[in-house]
Amino acid sequence: MTGVRVLVGTRKGAFILTADGKRKSWDVSGPHFAGWEIYHVKGSRADPNRIYASQSSSWFGQQIQRSDDGGKTWEPVDNKFAYDGVPGTHQWYDGTPHPWEFKRVWHLEPSVTDPDTVFAGVEDAALFRSNDGGKSWAELSGLRGHGSGAHWMPGAGGMCLHTILLDPVDPKRMFIAISAAGAFRTNDGGETWQPINKGLRSEHIPDPHAEVGHCVHRLAMHPSRPNVLFMQKHWDVMRSDDAGNSWHEVSGNLPTDFGFAIDVHAHEPETIYVVPIKSDSEHFPIEGKLQVWRSRSGGQDWEPLTNGLPQSNCYVNVLRDAMAVDTLDACGVYFGTTGGQVYASADAGDTWSAIVHDLPPVLSVEVQTLT
Repeated sequence: MTGVRVLVGTRKGAFILTADGKRKSWDVSGPHFAGWEIYHVKGSRADPNRIYASQSSSWFGQQIQRSDDGGKTWEPVDNKFAYDGVPGTHQWYDGTPHPWEFKRVWHLEPSVTDPDTVFAGVEDAALFRSNDGGKSWAELSGLRGHGSGAHWMPGAGGMCLHTILLDPVDPKRMFIAISAAGAFRTNDGGETWQPINKGLRSEHIPDPHAEVGHCVHRLAMHPSRPNVLFMQKHWDVMRSDDAGNSWHEVSGNLPTDFGFAIDVHAHEPETIYVVPIKSDSEHFPIEGKLQVWRSRSGGQDWEPLTNGLPQSNCYVNVLRDAMAVDTLDACGVYFGTTGGQVYASADAGDTWSAIVHDLPPVLSVEVQTLT
């Protein structure tokens, strides 16, 4: 029977929420890895039973967990992201005398076609790939070797590589985003990279139109149109129709264009979702009203979606990886909050309900459609 599996990463473990195609009654499994920060949990599109999780601790370091049975059981699989005896220090053991240090894995992106291939974005910003299900990793060093690194800077959450988009048509092309550096694209499988930030403007950097240095919060893409990208920037919602070569603003009538999450409807490439947050210093909804805003015109016009969401005294945030969609006929939309709620809509955002309350602060939400 068709159903969905919602994968939730939180400050204190991972949770798995499952339902049938009606999405009315939910089973909750967890916490998995209780007490650990789970920055990201992502299922394979090539094998619905394969799930990867980024398990992190300021004391015990970084571990990649893998499940091959849909999250029922897990095993630590990597021997490269490791703890070296110093709290908060994680090192990449690449065979050199001086291993490279990083803080955590922010984002895991399994291959579209191969369940054993998975990419990892880390802080400080770098990109890694595993071809054996997470057991061993190699850095795609062309990104850090691009030459613009001197102009990268940490955003408020750190200098993290937080978004990885894989082109479903061209396996050699992918897009990544770094806070605060901007967006980058490779056309050769990660050997070389180019910044794709033309049209972005950031007032808080020395050159507002610089090639790099922009605080990009999230990228989104519909798989049927890999040349069309949407971006939630530190300020501004942006769109590119040429694979990132140029961008233009589509904030339209949004009440504020600051936010973190952005996603695209599974069947309507011009329908996009954002969660406006009051400002970069006040990370909560305007007037304490939790609202998802939807555009059905690719960003030209926006409408608030509030049915079932708290409209008073709500001061939660929705983080960059905490929104996702399913691919059922009536597209489901999901997001999690720093207050520990996970909201779901089985009708593309028209109505919402909290499918679970009182989790630890939610860091990520991903969805697998099950058949």
